[in-house]
Amino acid sequence: MSCRKMYRKGNIVVKLDYIATEESNEVSFNIDTLAVEDMVRLMNDEDKKVAEAVSKVIPQIAEASLTIYQQLKKGGRLIYIGCGTSGRLGVLDAVECPPTFGTDPEMVQAIIAGGENAFVKAKEGAEDDREAGKADLEARQFCGKDVLVGIAASGRTPYVLGAMEYARQVKAPVIGLTCCPASEMERLADIAIVLEPGPEIIAGSTRLKSGTAEKMVLNMLSTTVMIQMGKVYGNQMVDVKASNEKLVERAVRIVRNVTGTDGVTARETLKECDYSAKTAIVMILTKADRRTAEELLNQNEGRIRAIIENTEDAEDKEDVKHMAYTENMTDSEDAADTEDFDERGVLCG
Repeated sequence: MSCRKMYRKGNIVVKLDYIATEESNEVSFNIDTLAVEDMVRLMNDEDKKVAEAVSKVIPQIAEASLTIYQQLKKGGRLIYIGCGTSGRLGVLDAVECPPTFGTDPEMVQAIIAGGENAFVKAKEGAEDDREAGKADLEARQFCGKDVLVGIAASGRTPYVLGAMEYARQVKAPVIGLTCCPASEMERLADIAIVLEPGPEIIAGSTRLKSGTAEKMVLNMLSTTVMIQMGKVYGNQMVDVKASNEKLVERAVRIVRNVTGTDGVTARETLKECDYSAKTAIVMILTKADRRTAEELLNQNEGRIRAIIENTEDAEDKEDVKHMAYTENMTDSEDAADTEDFDERGVLCG
């Protein structure tokens, strides 16, 4: 059931009855009368609907991931932009990429309405400035080889829409992530990821199910893009940046898991290559020195699997050559035996 409400912000009249994320949830009408454990149980039951909502847009998430990867491969950047909770979620995803995947901080960026301070202190009114969204992208020198992901649970936030319009002007791919169907954001996006997790248990509080759904999608986008870029081998984060003691130990564990070597060898090899897990793995698996391992990684776009497969192919070819040589030698020896000796072993001629 939808509540018919509207309010005025400046010259903008917002009709909340047309925004899905503003609907009231019938199951939580009496939540303020429940025991705390029952409140928690109700929230948990509602949260179970989030994964189901995400599962319905997997094709769009995959398309978006492929598009982002293609832009990054061209040397472009992934830019998230949003307001409030949605903006903070973009920031969270962006800042985790360098330590997790060893990316340059410039590769994945996030912009939040109101600037960096808005991450820790809400800046009311920033989301209503459509021109500011455009201006913030211009300040980052956003261009056609980049890719924009606009995030807005309501699908109507002016700041985000202004940024999406500008991205279209410079002919960059535009991805929209929203929790409201048939929104202006959906119409502006080249790829629209429209989640429908249902009304919040506290009407309009999109930091709840809507925020959880958005975070799940952002996790999928950044992770699958980095896998495509060779930042993961098997299920190991081989480009992890070992910037503290915990991550150094993780790098040691990753090298051990991938190569099967012992802890001492893993640690010593990591020291030789400034704790680059990816380089250490190649050094151990190919028996190469650091320089050769780094050259192999450069030649194969940082993909360990490609290096291993090429090495295995070369070894297989050598094995085939060796087998053929051995067989030829055996055949020659057999022929020589047949020609030079009779059945009694006496040399003929």
